[in-house]
Amino acid sequence: MKRTILSFIFIFVLGATVSTFAQDNQTLFQSRGIYRSGGYAAISNKFTKINGDYANMAELYGGWFINQRFLIGIGAAATTNYIPVPALEQNFPARKMTYQYGQIGLMTEYVFASTRKVHFTANLLTGTGFTLQYDRRNVDDWDWDDWDDRHDDDDVKCFFVMEPGVQVEFNLLKWMRFSPGVSYRKAFNAKGNGLTDSDLSNISYNLTLKFGRF
Repeated sequence: MKRTILSFIFIFVLGATVSTFAQDNQTLFQSRGIYRSGGYAAISNKFTKINGDYANMAELYGGWFINQRFLIGIGAAATTNYIPVPALEQNFPARKMTYQYGQIGLMTEYVFASTRKVHFTANLLTGTGFTLQYDRRNVDDWDWDDWDDRHDDDDVKCFFVMEPGVQVEFNLLKWMRFSPGVSYRKAFNAKGNGLTDSDLSNISYNLTLKFGRF
């Protein structure tokens, strides 16, 4: 009788232990939630400085938004305004030579508590930056008659660039968000066109609108 009772107790304990391990045994590739994804695109305007002068940059980025947390995609940005080239650094004797700066690369973004009305994001662009010079006079004055005489720099200088940033994000609609933020652009091994790493590296303030399936 005692043996029978002990046997039942052993079977009960063993079954409970197996059941517990079965419940706690989680795998790396669970189907729950990992396939819940969407995507979005962002348009942004950045306010920064290049070579000590104000620079306005337009930016586009977007990609795959995984599990309402992580975006992976591509991003690109370029300056839109006149950034004067010092006379000693001009590649051509034009009246209004300006710097053009741009960047393109992998864009990643992590969204904290995406479903809340107000939350935070952290992002990082890693890729290629480039600079060149061109005659801004032809753009500002719409002087298309002598467009063939314009002075553009065909010698584009490329280098590695990283730009980490943070944003405060507001969920305006289910498909639209407003995300003001700040980032820091860091150039590596930039040479040519009279610009160095320190001339191109600076803080950027941005205003961003995002559209898509969040």
